[in-house]
Amino acid sequence: MDEARPPVVLVPRGGAWGERVSAAARDRGLDPVVVPLIADAPPADPAQLDAAVRRLVASGAAGRHGSPPTSGDGSDVAGYVWLVVTSATAVRVVAERVPRLPSALRVAAVGEPTARAARQAGWVVDLVPAEASAAALADALPATDGTVLFPRSDIAAPTLVDALRTRGIDVDDVVAYRTVGTGDEPIALDPPPDAVLVTSGSVAREIARRLTPLDPRTLVACIGPGTADESRTAGLPVHTVARARSAEALLDAVVEALDPSAPDQEGHP
Repeated sequence: MDEARPPVVLVPRGGAWGERVSAAARDRGLDPVVVPLIADAPPADPAQLDAAVRRLVASGAAGRHGSPPTSGDGSDVAGYVWLVVTSATAVRVVAERVPRLPSALRVAAVGEPTARAARQAGWVVDLVPAEASAAALADALPATDGTVLFPRSDIAAPTLVDALRTRGIDVDDVVAYRTVGTGDEPIALDPPPDAVLVTSGSVAREIARRLTPLDPRTLVACIGPGTADESRTAGLPVHTVARARSAEALLDAVVEALDPSAPDQEGHP
């Protein structure tokens, strides 16, 4: 690393996530620059999410009083037995609408960062798979006759839902938020960043759309193999991939890749 200045790393999201990742970057001797490339927005049609929230709240009432909840027409409606979340944004969307989850509801999170967000919301997390992936979460979820609520981004892959339904598990697959770009104008940083954090396929596509051509000295760091594949599909080089699917592990990979004394990294002999 250049001793004259700390390496600049582009953090692709703002808000609380951007603040947390920036603090972690500074702890590692990096200079974070927050450039929000994606943001979340409400669903185009909130009716499905509203119905899921009503069902979630009603299932809590059923647990307290021992009778099934009812829909608007008075018919019985079965509640949820599991809430499955694969992003901190999904946690926030649900927590903003349901201040307290039903006591009988069980919560599964795709990985420790999402589980941490759930615990910060006051939820008890019952399941985190050993591998942070939708496929691993689908495999780890116990068999159930009840319904699983899965609030997700509009661009989430169908991996989790398809796997659960293949196992015969009923899933209420609900678009809870949209992932959107923050603009169309090209972005140029001077000097160019030493590294960019690629935390999802949507971030990769926005980098390719708004920041290319990247400076050849800029390291592209991906949070996992799936994101690395999506980055290559978007036309980006991939120089390093985090060993675990977390922002902290991604920053560690950046530090190692920028340090010439570190072991060889993908794309950097």
